[in-house]
Amino acid sequence: MKTVLITGCSSGFGLATAKYFLDRDWAVVATMRTPREDLLPRSPNLRVLALDVTDRQSIHRAVEAAGPIDALVNNAGFGAASPAEAMPMSTVRELFDTNTFGTIAVTQAVLPQFRQRKAGVVVNVTSSVTLRSIPLVAAYTASKVAVNAFTEVLALELQPFNVRACLVLPGRSPETRFSDSARSHAQGLDHEAYAEQVKSLFARFAEPGPVTTAQDVAEAVWRAVNDPLSPMRIPAGADAIDWAAGN
Repeated sequence: MKTVLITGCSSGFGLATAKYFLDRDWAVVATMRTPREDLLPRSPNLRVLALDVTDRQSIHRAVEAAGPIDALVNNAGFGAASPAEAMPMSTVRELFDTNTFGTIAVTQAVLPQFRQRKAGVVVNVTSSVTLRSIPLVAAYTASKVAVNAFTEVLALELQPFNVRACLVLPGRSPETRFSDSARSHAQGLDHEAYAEQVKSLFARFAEPGPVTTAQDVAEAVWRAVNDPLSPMRIPAGADAIDWAAGN
């Protein structure tokens, strides 16, 4: 039985992905900052571990407790919205600490076992805003673009060891906490010079049209892990697929 370690499993894409792999007879190490076993079905193939991706000791403990794994899914992250000129640097650092540095740190902790066994897959979940920019999420987008670049170089480095690295790029989803997180972290959104952009951004979260479901992301991650011929970048969700196609 193969084992996957997934970060950020308390809700949204991470939770759906953990359930998806469990349903397909994988052993799942579901990690979250505050472990809650009641979020997932009872299964002898499930372990729920504490993992804060911004804490190196927490990463070390979780990876050590997980033991050998076959796939790593870096999903943990959050969003924040603000005009770039108004976003506090503390929030910018928090975005990069979680979305970028956290992904890199967890990957570094897992790679030695993949390289030694000459097998393994790293899947990094970023965002469709790296395909088409939208206003008021400059720092968030930058944190995700950095992961894209990291992953593409990582894939080249790992080729000699038969280890793959790839990206899943979700679109707008009503099933995640992104909009709530973006609102709660928003700064300077009463700045009248940006009033129309602010109105447009938050209207976009609620507007009808193509969206990304958590199931879409789980399926894309499954494909990335199990199909060695899958592309480096896999858009997840109808809207993300449209953007990737240039529509």
